[in-house]
Amino acid sequence: MDPAIIIAAFLGGLVALSLHLPPLVGFLAGGFVLNFLDVEPSPLLGTLADVGVTLLLFTIGLKLDIRTLLRRDVWGGASLHMLVSTLTLVAIFLILKAVGLPLLAGVAPTTLLLLSFALSFSSTVFVVKVLEKRSETQAAYGRLAIGVLIMQDIFAVAFLTVSSGTLPSPWALGLVLLIPLAPALRALLDRLGHGEMQMLFGILLALVLGYALFEAVGIKGDLGALLIGLLLAPHPAGQTLARSMFSLKELLLVGFFLSLGLTALPSWEQLGVAMLLVLLLPLKSLLYQLVFMRFRMRHRTSLLASLSLTNYSEFGLIVGAIAVSAGWLPARWLVILSLAVAMSFAVSSLLNAFSERLYRRIEPRLPAIDTATLTSSDRPIEVGDAEAVVLGMGRIGRSAYRRLQKVYGLQVLGIDSNPKSVARLSERGFNILEGDAVDSDFWDKLLMSPEVRMVVLAMPHHAGNLAALKQLRWRHFPGRITAVVEYPEEIEPIRELGAHAVFHVYDEAGRALADSAAEEAGIDSKISQLG
Repeated sequence: MDPAIIIAAFLGGLVALSLHLPPLVGFLAGGFVLNFLDVEPSPLLGTLADVGVTLLLFTIGLKLDIRTLLRRDVWGGASLHMLVSTLTLVAIFLILKAVGLPLLAGVAPTTLLLLSFALSFSSTVFVVKVLEKRSETQAAYGRLAIGVLIMQDIFAVAFLTVSSGTLPSPWALGLVLLIPLAPALRALLDRLGHGEMQMLFGILLALVLGYALFEAVGIKGDLGALLIGLLLAPHPAGQTLARSMFSLKELLLVGFFLSLGLTALPSWEQLGVAMLLVLLLPLKSLLYQLVFMRFRMRHRTSLLASLSLTNYSEFGLIVGAIAVSAGWLPARWLVILSLAVAMSFAVSSLLNAFSERLYRRIEPRLPAIDTATLTSSDRPIEVGDAEAVVLGMGRIGRSAYRRLQKVYGLQVLGIDSNPKSVARLSERGFNILEGDAVDSDFWDKLLMSPEVRMVVLAMPHHAGNLAALKQLRWRHFPGRITAVVEYPEEIEPIRELGAHAVFHVYDEAGRALADSAAEEAGIDSKISQLG
């Protein structure tokens, strides 16, 4: 690969970080700079981009609950928005054609319909990447946005199948055998541990059993990777596999954003039309918001989902390429679409950076909603008569829960983000609710009772405990806060945010182990000897 490509990616990402923008905006800019310098796109770059997108969809599947796609607000919202958005854009293009926009001269109404259909999609790659960076893929609005994107991907696959003029192979019916094969795949995943074999297994599933197998029977390979991920999603190790593949997927996606910028260099006229398409993004966002408001959800969920989906999709480039190859659309439109997609990513990055502030400004102007009519995932969470709340019900959280309940006689509420763990612990008699403390939606829904005297932060990730601590402090929680850390360098940041007590897991375990060993050996501590 040309070293200039690597240099451009790094420098572009560095500049974007310095401007407080996501690095992917810098990667896009780096691609345009390379294009301006006449650097030829490398075949390897295209391969890396394709692999990155495939792994992204595989990891989405690993973290997706299939029930999300069956929700009315997901399939209904995606379908309704696509219909309304397509018709609205067709009307706008017809008006622009009537006033004499040169690039639309001679373009048939059916082609305008196809172009509008392509622009109604939002980018799965971009949106999921932004949500992951913000740790909000499991937030209510994040789940809604991802569900809509996957429905759009399904529509895209249907379109590509129809437009190709060829039906999938009859052998495609054999793919249903993957369903009974899923338990064996999950069992094998259990046996591989957490090292390089686990990651290699993930790549095998995504690229071979997913992409290559589906492509061989005439179905889009990306969809195959997504479906294989869905088959493994119910397994607890699926989340671990997704985390282990995170860095590899992120690195490979750099190639995707660079390749977008390398597509073509626009003329001033094409740049103007692309900017006109970008100016239509607020309309796209408004349509999402109006559609989502038809379903029972909080304004915050609908508005933040709308803002995250305010961009154009790389699918538009695929549709554009089909239209150009069929002679329906002038070749220069492919350049316009490439530029519009890239520019929409930059605009969407800014919108998402300030989405919370935008919501706070807009929310008072939106109609009031009866909380009793909200969907179950959007209703307020009441802690009841709890005197202590334990966030994170893993082994440490469960131990703290039992100790506070049995030894100190407190009413305790446990909160965990894993619905399976919540169901299992609830059956065992724990007072537990589902909630993700990293998700700001959770804190907006949580009704903290004045009876709550303490909060224990026992989540496995330092970032989660930090996020929870910031939310508690921002909401002026009057009780005591205790946090668990895994590494010594995590202690000070937790203390700076106001935790009243911080416990280093290994330190405390080592101290308890030493005390137990000394006690069994009949050795008194120096402190007791001095006393």
